[in-house]
Amino acid sequence: MNVQHNFSAYFKGISFRRYLLMLAGNLLIGVGISIFKLSGLGNDPFSGMTMALSDFLHIPYAHFWLLLNIVLFAIEFFAGRSFVGIGTIINACLLGYVSSFFYEVWLQMGLLPVEFWQQLVIVCIGVLVSSMGVSFYQTSNIGISPYDSLSLIINRRLPRVPYFWCRMSTDVLCAAICYAAGGIVSLGTLISAFGLAPLIHLSNKLVAVPLLAQKQTGAAEAAE
Repeated sequence: MNVQHNFSAYFKGISFRRYLLMLAGNLLIGVGISIFKLSGLGNDPFSGMTMALSDFLHIPYAHFWLLLNIVLFAIEFFAGRSFVGIGTIINACLLGYVSSFFYEVWLQMGLLPVEFWQQLVIVCIGVLVSSMGVSFYQTSNIGISPYDSLSLIINRRLPRVPYFWCRMSTDVLCAAICYAAGGIVSLGTLISAFGLAPLIHLSNKLVAVPLLAQKQTGAAEAAE
């Protein structure tokens, strides 16, 4: 009964706008992953590793994403339970299928690039879409993805190690596994690892945070 009450209180404590922001964020991240893949210039380290391993093991990407995230979720649940939320479940279960769906859509539309400049344009679009998605997902603050939680868990267990290096260690490991499994580690990988932060910050400031602020202002006015 107490568990049921806790779940009920948790979901009631989340505004509808935060749910929408989280869902939109994960949708955009999935679209962004598909766009990076379309470019042929590499993806973010974790997605790139997942793609490379799924190809190496002959398991569909979306299925392998889910299987791998189940393992990572177990680690998050036992070692960093405070990071778990509804956004964690959505990210772990659906992102692989979203990105696979949109990648097939782009192929059906004949958008596969044939020139390097086209690849660069597609990467730039992927950067914009992904940064907006990460901004929404982070600002909603209702659950951290299993992979993102790893660096936070490491940082919590090793507080003397700056978070930057904790994150770098997981990203470098993923990139190394991606490369070893025959995946693409290229310009898109570098941009995903180092170039998204300024755009995420800008999106937070101009879009995501104001959206939630409007909700809070409206709620305060209604209370008055």
